[in-house]
Amino acid sequence: MGGVLRNTSVSTNIKERLDYSCAVFDASGGLVANAPHIPVHLGAMAETVRHVRSRFPDLVAGDVVVTNDPAAGGSHLPDVTAVTPVFACGSPSSPAGGSPSSPAGDAPGDGSRSETNANGGHTPAFFVASRGHHADIGGVTPGSMPADSHTLEEEGVLLEAFLAVRAGFFDEEHLRARLVGARYPARNPDDNVAELEAMVAANRCGVGLLGEMMAEHGRQAMELTMTQLQQAAAHKVGREIGRLPNGCYEFADQMDDGTPICVALTIEGERMRIDFSGTGAASRGNLNAPRAVVQAAVIYVLRTLVAERIPLNGGCLDPVEIQIPPGSLLDPPAGAAVVGGNVETSQRVVDVLLGALGRVAASQGTMNNVTFGDESFGYYETIGGGAGAGDGFAGASGVHTHMTNTRITDAEVLEARHPVLLREFRFRPGSGGSGRWPGGEGLVREYEFRAPVTVSLLTERRTTQPYGQNGGAPGMSGRNWVIRTDGSIESLDGKARIELATGERLRIETPGGGGFGEADSS
Repeated sequence: MGGVLRNTSVSTNIKERLDYSCAVFDASGGLVANAPHIPVHLGAMAETVRHVRSRFPDLVAGDVVVTNDPAAGGSHLPDVTAVTPVFACGSPSSPAGGSPSSPAGDAPGDGSRSETNANGGHTPAFFVASRGHHADIGGVTPGSMPADSHTLEEEGVLLEAFLAVRAGFFDEEHLRARLVGARYPARNPDDNVAELEAMVAANRCGVGLLGEMMAEHGRQAMELTMTQLQQAAAHKVGREIGRLPNGCYEFADQMDDGTPICVALTIEGERMRIDFSGTGAASRGNLNAPRAVVQAAVIYVLRTLVAERIPLNGGCLDPVEIQIPPGSLLDPPAGAAVVGGNVETSQRVVDVLLGALGRVAASQGTMNNVTFGDESFGYYETIGGGAGAGDGFAGASGVHTHMTNTRITDAEVLEARHPVLLREFRFRPGSGGSGRWPGGEGLVREYEFRAPVTVSLLTERRTTQPYGQNGGAPGMSGRNWVIRTDGSIESLDGKARIELATGERLRIETPGGGGFGEADSS
């Protein structure tokens, strides 16, 4: 599925940076298996699939539901999700003549009779879904990642769940009406349409391959295997929890604006209760993280505890109870701005969870989001930094860490497609925290613009530092700069929106990772 999505996409963001995810879900919407894509996507997508399953109980083969709603399992508005049902033998067939982007028709099954829902319709046997970060979905700044948004409306077009493909026919007119009908409409709807066609094609691939599996192995065997995969994940996560001494493990950190994020992990046998009480209230800015994003961070951390090759799936959460205070930064009210919560607050949630476990020092703790463009285009990328060290290993340098797993655009592609020259891209020596095992180094990335652009920066760890563990030193904070054409230098805040003229430069220095253990004094 991921290969199809990448190959049929038109954007740098998906084709080059690989900012997308694909996964398979069972009939109830439980995450079964996924490709090694983006952790913050994969842990949250199950909520979207369950919302679609509840909102559209009468789906038929050939339907595709599209949404980016943070209140329905979405992460932030640029991340658009396409959900496709998969039916077993006996379900209604999709009509002939579907558009090239429509899903495949009814997949072959094992001859068993299809289940029906309360309204007499057929119930999907499985679901497939893809989530892709669109380069622009509207909003007050190009690229839909504004640094200073206060409402969801300012971040782009909200696509509440709707049937984009109906029984095999792509409703492009309705999609375009939504994209251009918002207060801050999408800047290039043609690209949004093309990206969604690629996502639908990826889902069609998943439907076809699951159909082949049903033909070969039978639906019952597949359902049993899906259940066993989730049970195996639950068992192995529970076993790792059981190796921790019973008790309460607490840790607190903060965002750069001072908002605390607190966690208490209570271990009782092979069960864990994760309580985020003490976390600060929802922000007036955009660092609010929907509950689905918090859940994604929890699944990710639980998965890292298991040193075995198991799929990241919903079973990881079975031995865990999560408590999040309503109205907090991690459970904001409807309509709150969330674009930074997905990319920045999710990283801090991971930081506090790993801090409570004491296994590893903090990694850079930010995705270093850089967006630039004008009214005709938007470009977005994230920049790697230093990884935290642990007992027996140094942190990696210049990598994306934790909740992101994207590439960075190659210099040649970046310069060929956008009005920018990449003047510098290298490691940042000395930025990793010292220790018996040192933290990884951050990066330096400097852009020179060949046309006027609006730049939006969403970065963290500019006033705080990634913590060290067991006596290790913290990593260095990041820094953002503008270099004017006259050579003058201006320091930028971690969250900034700025207009840059032709010839002006933007310089990003990313944080290093924390060190682990006291350095050898000899």
